Amino acid sequence: MPTSKVSVHFSCPVERVWQVVTDLSNTAWRSDLKRVEVLDESHFVEHTKSGYATNFTVTACEPLRRWAFTMENGNMSGSWEGIFETAEDGTRLHCTETVNAKRWWMRPFAPGYLRRQQRLYLDDLRRELQK
Repeated sequence: MPTSKVSVHFSCPVERVWQVVTDLSNTAWRSDLKRVEVLDESHFVEHTKSGYATNFTVTACEPLRRWAFTMENGNMSGSWEGIFETAEDGTRLHCTETVNAKRWWMRPFAPGYLRRQQRLYLDDLRRELQK
């Protein structure tokens, strides 16, 4: 399964980064999403602008430290983990994402898809935190 690990620094407090990343009621900053449907405390569904739905199950929530979940849709399954650290002049976020393509012919494209999605998410997050 392809895995992508990135660490990024944000020039704002860890509380702000945590609040933006984990607030599922305010996702307008995400350029790829139409909406997020919160089902309960540990389940939510992201709907892309093209109408594709991905189901998420929160597997860890340690405020200001760690947020993790599994994800699944018709094309892939996987997991994401964010580790939040107070750093000099801000916050360091360590993201680890793993995906598994469900169809054999999609597997060669999974690493590129994963990198592109993670870059888009972090670019959107940076823009939101700079407001």
